Amino acid sequence: MSKRVKKSVDAQALSSQGAQQIQVWFDRIFRAQSVEFYRLLGVTLFLVAFGVVMVLSASSIDSLVANSNSLWVFLKQFGFAIIGLLSLSIVSLLPVNFIRSKAKAFFAITMVVQLAVFFIGKDINGNRNWIDVFGLFSLQPSEFLKIAVILHVAAYLARQQNNFDEPRTWYQAVAMVGLAMVLVMIGRDLGTVVIMLIAFMGMLALAGMPTLIMRNVGIALLVLIPMALMGSSSRMGRITAWLNPSAPDPLDYNWQAEHGMWAIAAGRIFGAGLGESKMKWSWIPEVENDFIFAVIAEELGLIGALVVIALFVVLAFSLLRIMQRTQDFFSRIVVVSVMLWLVFQALVNIAVVLRLLPVLGVPLPLISAGGSSLISALTAIGVVLAIERENHANPNRGSSSSRSNLRSVATRSVPTQRSKR
Repeated sequence: MSKRVKKSVDAQALSSQGAQQIQVWFDRIFRAQSVEFYRLLGVTLFLVAFGVVMVLSASSIDSLVANSNSLWVFLKQFGFAIIGLLSLSIVSLLPVNFIRSKAKAFFAITMVVQLAVFFIGKDINGNRNWIDVFGLFSLQPSEFLKIAVILHVAAYLARQQNNFDEPRTWYQAVAMVGLAMVLVMIGRDLGTVVIMLIAFMGMLALAGMPTLIMRNVGIALLVLIPMALMGSSSRMGRITAWLNPSAPDPLDYNWQAEHGMWAIAAGRIFGAGLGESKMKWSWIPEVENDFIFAVIAEELGLIGALVVIALFVVLAFSLLRIMQRTQDFFSRIVVVSVMLWLVFQALVNIAVVLRLLPVLGVPLPLISAGGSSLISALTAIGVVLAIERENHANPNRGSSSSRSNLRSVATRSVPTQRSKR
């Protein structure tokens, strides 16, 4: 009888421990968070839902022609959205220290996968930057390389805070981001390199890179960028056609941009109505990807286009508020880098559609069709949400030394003078 009682007590203790563990996880998942957390999560969910609807509208005709199923692209995008939101949810529950500890391994893995593109990758529109996955979808490693570089370089700088007056510290950081961009540039994906350049150099500048080193990097870029542009005839053709829109265009470099402008003009103020676009009838290449903003303007008009722009302004404001609340150096660098990445990518995409920039092949974040872009962006936002969870749980997280190390660029422009004995 005593053995039965003992077994019953052990079972009750085990059950109690399991219930306590479940309660801990439940509290972590569903505990009320800050206003900034819910603002960022809300605008992200709205952009993703809106993007799925617009992908359905923009891709229906091309999908019907290519796959005999008008819902094929939409169903894939819907699946990618589910995967991306699951990734966001899981990552947002991880401790920031755990994410930081895995940054180096994540960077190494993504670099290897990006390198594999040159051996097993496939060309799409002249760019070799994708890997075919069992014929179901194409993986674009460079999208995940963006967040990997952000996490790795932020972790590196956080470890080197006491060596910020040493030029070697910054040149090593530049070498890390430069190597990643070179691997992408070899695949001839200029658009992704432009976004990486903006995000990574902005990250280093805001982290406190000295002005002298920033100037040296700028001079190097002035030499390398023209060389990269001249390395592709099609790339130079697009840029020349953009600079001379009235010149003869026998290779139709301006075709996509011109029809995108026609779509915007047709939308006027209130738009033709959801699903009523005429330009999506095979008049605009990659209409559900790079030029989805043109369909938004055509179907929802000027008002719809302005609402999309306003949503990205809210996204930027939400990320900026979280950065201001964050005291830890690593976390601040990650948040500001994600903000630069997503916001400037949206600006570049919209500027291309408006013909303010040449066609670069940059998707509209969280809206354009494309699994790699969507999942990587949602994962990055998940990291920011994890940071904000810890901000809310411990408002005093971080230290005064972390805040003091976020000095302005100007204070780092002159190296510290060591006293002479």
